Amino acid sequence: MISREIIIKSLEFKGPVRIPMSLPSPYPNDFVGAGLDANPHISDKWVHNKEGNRWEKVDEWGNTWARLEEYSKGEVVRGAIQNWGKLKDYKLPPLDLPERYKETKKIFSQHPDKFHIAHLPGFPFSVTRKMRRMDNFLLDVIAEKENVARLLKDISNLLEVVICKFSGIGADAIMFAEDWGTQDSLLISPDLWRELFKPGFIQLCSVAHKKGLYVFMHSCGDIYEIIPDLIEVGVDVLQFDQPALHGVDRLARDFGGRVNFWCPVDIQKILPARDKSLIENFARDLVETLGSFNGGFIAGYYESNEALDLEPYWQDVACKAFVKHSKAFRYG
Repeated sequence: MISREIIIKSLEFKGPVRIPMSLPSPYPNDFVGAGLDANPHISDKWVHNKEGNRWEKVDEWGNTWARLEEYSKGEVVRGAIQNWGKLKDYKLPPLDLPERYKETKKIFSQHPDKFHIAHLPGFPFSVTRKMRRMDNFLLDVIAEKENVARLLKDISNLLEVVICKFSGIGADAIMFAEDWGTQDSLLISPDLWRELFKPGFIQLCSVAHKKGLYVFMHSCGDIYEIIPDLIEVGVDVLQFDQPALHGVDRLARDFGGRVNFWCPVDIQKILPARDKSLIENFARDLVETLGSFNGGFIAGYYESNEALDLEPYWQDVACKAFVKHSKAFRYG
């Protein structure tokens, strides 16, 4: 059974020959992923601003980013829409240019046995919160609902075009990141999320499914209250780097067999403990608990040990444990 078939069997809860994985070499990786090529009409390179003693760039949405160090990710310091009066004149970036899909098409064609993930260049919330800056946007969802809804709809319509184009170049799934949670709750009330943001999820997940694509979502923080909504709108995979935050047994009890979970060993509580037995046992629990529905679990790897201030050895322990328990695990 090739990698693509293993993933699909898990997504459909039809008993793949082993647990799907996205681990670094020399361990199994059933995926290949790619996104849009750069906008050919702009340069978003970092430039050193001597006056402000910081590095700056402007992204294709029109947001100004800044960072103090040359190699950090940075943050938005000036959103593209400084006030809502500018919304009517705002021009969305050209995400539909054919040349922006050439490299992804090439990558997919070079890996016919892998499961192909097309990464969206954002999702309505992740885009709009930058365009207004997060501090402003969390006020906007209360005070400027009409403008927020209009901007969200414009972005959803643009992303719908992107999804359709990805479906034509060999994608098996789309993936996006929407960090909706804090350590213990949603950023906004569940009712407000359902009012303003759920319609965009319905629109884009429906389009993806009509085009034969699965839907993968990454989110950080506690989003437990809206997981039923995410399953309802058509999210097929929830990628959590902190599964212990929700509780592995709880996730399996409430959502097992309804959605797949794609997780590394928990990056917040387990990996930083640097305890070999703890890491191995957590990996086993993920496989045996979330994967006990004839599918339902994908073994993951957190890409930045540096961000965790973690020696690579500890994730290697996790990888070995995933492979070991995948071989020992039997569906059904």
